[in-house]
Amino acid sequence: MRGGRSGPREGSRARLGRERMAVYLLFFLSGTAIGTWTARIPAIKERLALSDGRLSIALLAVAAGAVIGMTVVGRLVDRYGSSRAVVPAALAQGVVLVPPAYAPDLITLSGTLLVFGIVHGILDVSMNANAVEVERAHGRPIMSSFHAVYSVGGFAGATAGGLFAHRELSAAVTFWTVGAVIAVLAAWAARWALRSAPAARTATRERAGRRGIVFLGVLAFCCLVGEGAAADWSSVYLREDLLATPGIAAAGYAAFSIMMTAGRLAGDRLAARFGPVTLVRCCGLLAAAGLGLALLGGHQVAGVLGFGCFGAGLSCIVPQVFSAAGHRDPAFAGRALARVASIGYLGMLSGPVFIGALAELTGLPRALAIPALLAAFVALTATALRVRAKEPAGQAPPG
Repeated sequence: MRGGRSGPREGSRARLGRERMAVYLLFFLSGTAIGTWTARIPAIKERLALSDGRLSIALLAVAAGAVIGMTVVGRLVDRYGSSRAVVPAALAQGVVLVPPAYAPDLITLSGTLLVFGIVHGILDVSMNANAVEVERAHGRPIMSSFHAVYSVGGFAGATAGGLFAHRELSAAVTFWTVGAVIAVLAAWAARWALRSAPAARTATRERAGRRGIVFLGVLAFCCLVGEGAAADWSSVYLREDLLATPGIAAAGYAAFSIMMTAGRLAGDRLAARFGPVTLVRCCGLLAAAGLGLALLGGHQVAGVLGFGCFGAGLSCIVPQVFSAAGHRDPAFAGRALARVASIGYLGMLSGPVFIGALAELTGLPRALAIPALLAAFVALTATALRVRAKEPAGQAPPG
């Protein structure tokens, strides 16, 4: 009798484990595609003899496509379920990685990158929606670990692209190889992905929670301004303002990336123990203090340590924001995540540009104080994450 009762539970745990591993793989492959593309941008630029300005037009197409994809897919996820979008998007990601390598001119390159961005945006929202459903099934916080795996995938893709470049292989060979691996692994993940159904409609109207969702988007915006600033300006600050060697200057962003991944790996345990509000408040304060150390320490070591603390502080904010948005109302999780992701992505795009323009007027150290202030703002307003999903009676939301 005991074995008969435990069998279904063991089967359920095994199924949940497979569904969780499928989402891990989807996040990893999404990061791998972006990392591989980023690593081979110089090869594309050289082949088409593009200036920095003309290349920026093509890169803007990726961003525009991502926003379009995020905007469109939200309603589809809510109407048909996240798995109906995440599976084809994951498979398509390996395919759309290839065409940019064959673009003969800037216009064609921009068109192929627009499609690449659309697929990436669709996958971003749908896989986060699927992750929210898996998190709900587990009954405890697991969102941060998914985002940690995305970071690992980005590193793996960049490493693979760098190895192909080191062997002087073309971008086409790189994209065909990595794209094929992505497609095969995505097909494997599709076998185990959670088959979600459209969420049952509740009496809550989408508009009733729109203001709260927009504010969660603002928090994501604040965080992603910091991520973009670290990526684009940390090495410049260390090199030009703290007179670091090129190696030490690169160590600033390396410390940021490593600590962000480490923070996300620990984020689920911290969220389960302290709750998302306390975790995000502490993370915001750590990020603000870390960047403050980098800017006020006046020493190269302080700069590297400060950017490391900045990465650790930012690490858990976006996963917790996405989790809060997805759990707010399951009937509108797709649209909520699409709105939050779109607003946050604008921070990643516009933040570094604004900081660069402000640096022309005030100097880079003062301009980089903006991400520190935004992190402090996130800490002060972390109670926005307190609103959780409407669950059936007797079932507590995760976290």
